[in-house]
Amino acid sequence: MELVNRVAQSGLVTLDLETFYPKGEIVGFDLKNYLFMEMILKEKDFRAALDEHNWAQYTEKNLAVYCSADAIIPMWAYMLVATHAAPFAADIVQSTPEQLPEIVFWKKIAALDIAQYAGKRMVVKGCSDQPVPPSAYLEITRRLQPIAQSIMFGEPCSTVPVYKKAKITSISE
Repeated sequence: MELVNRVAQSGLVTLDLETFYPKGEIVGFDLKNYLFMEMILKEKDFRAALDEHNWAQYTEKNLAVYCSADAIIPMWAYMLVATHAAPFAADIVQSTPEQLPEIVFWKKIAALDIAQYAGKRMVVKGCSDQPVPPSAYLEITRRLQPIAQSIMFGEPCSTVPVYKKAKITSISE
């Protein structure tokens, strides 16, 4: 008797969100360290400090730019940090280091060419070694639902149905 791999023959397409987890170390850049009296950011002093900062230390790292002090940070401050860090960092986001992975997931899901999944029976993989935020599962479902034939959660051998496109039946006269 020949063994048949029904999972392989099922036509299911597995999407592993774990592959979207940021690669490389996650580090923070706290603007609090550049505030005058932990309250305001002086443009001239800030620009000078950024020019002297060792940006090469962020090479291939994921940089989370945030302020741990209760201060109003002008938008241009984030822009200045980005101009200095961009040549070195793998990714830069405005968030705490703890929030960075979720933002990276959203960015990668937004950039995903979902047209390749049109009409497919999708399984969004459930088990992973890296933490996948619930918002990533929500967002991938939102993006896939208009085009996928069906969406399931779990592993191809054991799935939980999430969505199935309604069959369109024609009325014959």
